[in-house]
Amino acid sequence: MKSFIVAFILFIITAPVAKAQDENGPDKTNKDQVAYLFVYFTGNRMDDESIHFAISADGYSYYALNNNQPVLNSKTISSTGGVRDPHILRCQDGKTFYMVTTDMTSSKGWDSNRAMVLLKSTDLVHWTSSVINIQQKYPGNEDLKRVWAPQTIYDKATGKYMIYWSMKYGNKNDKIYYAYANKNFTDLESEPTPLFIPKSENFCIDADIIRKDSLYYLFCKTGDSNGSGIKVAISTSLTSGNWKERDGYLQQTEEAVEGSGVFKLNHSDTYILMYDVYGKGRYQFTKSNDLKNFSVIDNEIKMDFHPRHGTVIPITRGELKIITNKWGMPSGFPELNHNPVLEGYYADPEILYSEKNGKYYIYPTTDGFDNWSGYYFKVFSSDNMVGWKDEGIILNLKKDVSWADRNAWAPCIVEKKIAGVYKYFFYFTAAQKIGVAVADNPTGPFRDIGKPLIDFKPEGVHGGQQIDPDVFTDPVTGKSYLYWGNGYMAGAELNDNMVSIKPETMKILTPDNTFREGTYVFFRKGIYYFMWSEDDTRSENYRVCYGTSGSPLGSIQIPENNLVITKDAGAGIYGTGHNSVIQIPGKDKWYIIYHRFAYPDGIKMGSAAGYHREVCIDKMEFTSDGHIILVRPTHKGIEQFDYHPDQKLDHYVDSLITIIRNAQESNGYLYTAREIDYEHPSSLVGKNSKKISLLVSY
Repeated sequence: MKSFIVAFILFIITAPVAKAQDENGPDKTNKDQVAYLFVYFTGNRMDDESIHFAISADGYSYYALNNNQPVLNSKTISSTGGVRDPHILRCQDGKTFYMVTTDMTSSKGWDSNRAMVLLKSTDLVHWTSSVINIQQKYPGNEDLKRVWAPQTIYDKATGKYMIYWSMKYGNKNDKIYYAYANKNFTDLESEPTPLFIPKSENFCIDADIIRKDSLYYLFCKTGDSNGSGIKVAISTSLTSGNWKERDGYLQQTEEAVEGSGVFKLNHSDTYILMYDVYGKGRYQFTKSNDLKNFSVIDNEIKMDFHPRHGTVIPITRGELKIITNKWGMPSGFPELNHNPVLEGYYADPEILYSEKNGKYYIYPTTDGFDNWSGYYFKVFSSDNMVGWKDEGIILNLKKDVSWADRNAWAPCIVEKKIAGVYKYFFYFTAAQKIGVAVADNPTGPFRDIGKPLIDFKPEGVHGGQQIDPDVFTDPVTGKSYLYWGNGYMAGAELNDNMVSIKPETMKILTPDNTFREGTYVFFRKGIYYFMWSEDDTRSENYRVCYGTSGSPLGSIQIPENNLVITKDAGAGIYGTGHNSVIQIPGKDKWYIIYHRFAYPDGIKMGSAAGYHREVCIDKMEFTSDGHIILVRPTHKGIEQFDYHPDQKLDHYVDSLITIIRNAQESNGYLYTAREIDYEHPSSLVGKNSKKISLLVSY
């Protein structure tokens, strides 16, 4: 046996890889809401009359942000130097927030204020504000004593946002008034009008309105001969004046209360009614499923602060990340689930690791459109596979593609280095044809080549659709292949230009009658894995199967147990299919990226579940002989990990070893199927290096 030494030098930098840095789809829904934001003030000292934030993972345990210090400067947003009673609302677009507060410092007296503050934000961190002084804005309000506790609700009947609050004139009792905000939420566009007067005609303050089952429930503090406290009135219309007031007080304490607030727990039929037990410096929480019968849950509530009159709204994982990045993550706050990884409705995820910049990218179908009628593609980026950034639209069929304007489905992408320059080839479905667009960066801009790449059925195929492309570059030969088909699996080698196929290489590869769509191909330890989705994407039993082959276009062998991932009804996870996979560079660590029915309501949607899907990631493992172990879909998802430059060294060494292992002997010489590319990304070049020696025997 002869042996020789192959030596080469790889250069790596030791500093961390630098982080790289829209037409909106269907609105966010409550499926993405995983936590809660509590907005409140803390007391009657001027420094306490300010806006504070706290967060909760379950609606029961709350943790103050910013060490319970104000998140906004009252002096810059108000006319009095203080704000109280903050109320926050998520707008109909799902991404804008309105907040309103009492413009007041109690040190000047309870009848000292005439104004409210309107605030607006799209990220919960940066706010614009406007002061509305009722007495100054509207004539005839000389006798106005106070303007308290404003709140906002969307009025479906008018398509406008209604602000409602209590006002007191002279010696008269406080009443609830309303007016509509202007389009920019910077002013009122109508005069204050009475909204609700209790049948006792006694005072009425601190109104809070919630909509349930087409009815509006107005909670407020009022009084009568039996005392005072929280009551509720019900109406089918906000402004009709036809409020039916229920008898009896709702508070479950004999202490004085005010500032009621109602919110619904995420993914639940339970409502929380909370109110300020202001004489004791604490809140009381109650729960109800019908907004009629309430039970105390004080023993289940935990807070590391003492709030006064505030409100709670659900927030998404992304919104939680924004505010904790700004004001810190409180100690003890529980870790949240990571699935789904993208907020909103998305499906058919393709994942890419970019050698150019060391980041991960997901290219999905934009879902949530009736009958799969979406028309654009987006991309999301991540450094750690857990936190994903929306990079916006990369291809809009109606604007960027001349030959199709509908059914933007199931894309795939490949990164190729051509003449020393990275190029990105994005293959996509449009109007049941397959196109390709090209870019210089993973986030585009992408340019369509001007015509479909695949707009025909392969010879011998009579049914199915030309959809669901997958692109695969063979690490052994460097050749790239395109796969596609619904009802059949076809494959062909791509030409070097990556925008056309070699017709003579086209083959029908349909593995068996379980094949439906969604081909995905990858290579591991000498084996070519072919994955596909079985059943229908509208079915809860949609799932992923696999087979193996000895070549990219070879016959596919199907293992006895070839199921990769399927539903977990016990966890409420259904329709797990149309996947891609990713190997962590330099590691034998693999993850499967797939879609499922939107949780938790997708299973109740019928066929609409098939276009209301969400993207998830879970770990994928292999047996010692290369079989894929059945993946259990989870809500938890994967843990965040950090990727270091040294891993790139391992990646290149592994690539070289793979090529050498595939070497053949010919007339006493050692040769490989292709030349290895020894040119590495410029980001790897640095003063520190390692020399790797490989002993190759033949």
